[in-house]
Amino acid sequence: MTTLERLSKILVKNYKLDPERLTLNGPLEELGIDSLGMAELQFFIEDEFKVRLPFDPVALPTLGDAVRYIDGLLAAQHVRETQTIADVAAAAPPHRPA
Repeated sequence: MTTLERLSKILVKNYKLDPERLTLNGPLEELGIDSLGMAELQFFIEDEFKVRLPFDPVALPTLGDAVRYIDGLLAAQHVRETQTIADVAAAAPPHRPA
């Protein structure tokens, strides 16, 4: 499932939005989600995508902007996890058979 599909699923389920209104270029503010709803959306995104959003809000005017931002967070998280695994492997002593 793509990031757009997963984010759309959150918006349809939790905000009762018509899926036809959810387009990449559609302004988020036109979806009728108030400031409390946007704060809740951040928690839903963190839960669904297993990412940490910054405390300070990020300007995401369209659904496409939100998708690209989430994809960027996921890519950065993958790089950090891959680097951590490589660091652990490099620090481990070489295996010597007994």
